[in-house]
Amino acid sequence: MMTETLFTEDAYLREATARVIAADERGVVLDRTNLYARSGGQPGDAGTLHWEGGEAAVAEAIKGEAGAILHTLAPGSALPPVGAEVTLGLDWTRRHRHMRMHTTLHLLCSVLPGIYATGNQIGAEKSRLDFDLPDPPAKEWFTERLAELVAADHPISTTWITEAELDASPQMVRTLSVQPPRGAGRIRLVRIGAEAAPVDLQPCGGTHVASTGEIGRVEVLKLESKGRQNRRIHIVLPE
Repeated sequence: MMTETLFTEDAYLREATARVIAADERGVVLDRTNLYARSGGQPGDAGTLHWEGGEAAVAEAIKGEAGAILHTLAPGSALPPVGAEVTLGLDWTRRHRHMRMHTTLHLLCSVLPGIYATGNQIGAEKSRLDFDLPDPPAKEWFTERLAELVAADHPISTTWITEAELDASPQMVRTLSVQPPRGAGRIRLVRIGAEAAPVDLQPCGGTHVASTGEIGRVEVLKLESKGRQNRRIHIVLPE
């Protein structure tokens, strides 16, 4: 029942073909998908399913059981037959904003070295990252640092390490609220910048843009106090 995650290797894949493994009122499970399943603060993708004689709107992709990804359908949608070949179309506009937002949150981590993130939420319109940071700089400082990193157009790439290698370098895990998934024997790393001297390098299973220049203009909207030391940083991507 495990679903092959095409988005892991190609976050820009807007359309893919797949075969239906299961389909019921909970949603549709496919043998592979280009739709990201909700995880780690990033929403699941939306899109469309097309098959011979039918189509359906995918409301959101979410994690199912035993490595399966469940494509939940909009109310009233028809179900494709089990075994049918389908074409998966991705809501690219929404996904691309999530990719830009998610990459920006990694950049926020990079400007606060040694400070742990305690929570996050990614959205198409606004996102936020919480830090264990009793005395943060002003929001203008964050906006300026992010603008510099975007303008530098750092390349973004992925690599894999073993769980043992991650255990030997625990400082790579920058979030206290979300831990890298274990059990598969390897961990995916997202690198921003050159391999020899990365701007940021941390475990992440989400989708990201190919370079920081693709993010565009970023603005830190406000900083909030969420407890004695916890500070919440809100960001937007003004058009």
